[in-house]
Amino acid sequence: MNHKNNAIFFFIVAAIGLATAWYFNSMAVMQAENYITDGFTSNVDWVYSLDLLIGGTAGMAFIVIESRRLKMRFSWIYIVAAFVTAFAFVFPLFLGFRELKLAKREVAAG
Repeated sequence: MNHKNNAIFFFIVAAIGLATAWYFNSMAVMQAENYITDGFTSNVDWVYSLDLLIGGTAGMAFIVIESRRLKMRFSWIYIVAAFVTAFAFVFPLFLGFRELKLAKREVAAG
């Protein structure tokens, strides 16, 4: 398995996730939008919001569980960063570093 190529892919996705989050969050702030009231105005908004909440919860649990399994340090940073930046940035970033860790373990195992 080519872990380094996988890592590059995930890092690119993370960069796109960060860029889009920054752009749309800055637009929301400049237009004085309310994240709570504007985020739940229609059934479609509820679908997106709950989808992110449920998927994000599972993804954060995976980050913690997989970090412990692979003995990756500082996994708490991903969780904190998800609330400060965007899960669309943090989760692929974690997956990229996970791929690098898996590559390192394969090399060490011979």
